[in-house]
Amino acid sequence: MKISLFFIPELSLGKRNVKDARLDQVDKITRAKKKTYLQVELAGEEGAADADAILAAKEAAADLILKDLEFVENRISRATQEEEKALLLKFKETLEKESFISSLELASEEVRLISSYSLLTKRPVVTASKEELGDTDSLLGRVLRESGYISFFTTGEKETRAWLIRCGSTAWEAAGAIHSDIQKGFIRAEIIALEDFLSCGGETPAKQAGKMRLEGKDYIMQDCDLANFRFNK
Repeated sequence: MKISLFFIPELSLGKRNVKDARLDQVDKITRAKKKTYLQVELAGEEGAADADAILAAKEAAADLILKDLEFVENRISRATQEEEKALLLKFKETLEKESFISSLELASEEVRLISSYSLLTKRPVVTASKEELGDTDSLLGRVLRESGYISFFTTGEKETRAWLIRCGSTAWEAAGAIHSDIQKGFIRAEIIALEDFLSCGGETPAKQAGKMRLEGKDYIMQDCDLANFRFNK
């Protein structure tokens, strides 16, 4: 996931692990040879065009809105299609209320119309105070959550790992986050809720306590689910 930073010089650019105490708890039980956190890429303002989310200093929020408002007003004057003009006017009204475009629920056709627009706030925007910069892992975790992402965990003797997926993703989609071959040959997902894994003391005792569920492709993944995917190789 790529996060574009606006007016936050305190964070260095580049790839960064997002440490998660919940993954640490799982690893403490499993004691795998390797622990892998989620990883994000922090980019500068110039990376906003292809970023998944924007993290901005609170005082920069107004600047983002003004830049988008300027773009929208210029585009309205050149719009030839009624559908596009109506959408731009809706954006203008939203921005003038000092709200981000991402706060709007857009239809699929509207999403298609703005796909080429260089609007900053059409992607999730998370603002941060100076105080929050002291705990970067917590802050980045909030960016992920507020941008519509959750994580699920896999664990075993070799590795305990966190995987990033969008909120509402199915087990089949989560399998694809690991490898396309697992998704292609998907049979079922073995799921243990994080609370059950921790309270039972690991995978085997959780299974013995009847806490492991067998789920199909359409199961909606929950945050921090412990997952094991069975698939045809």
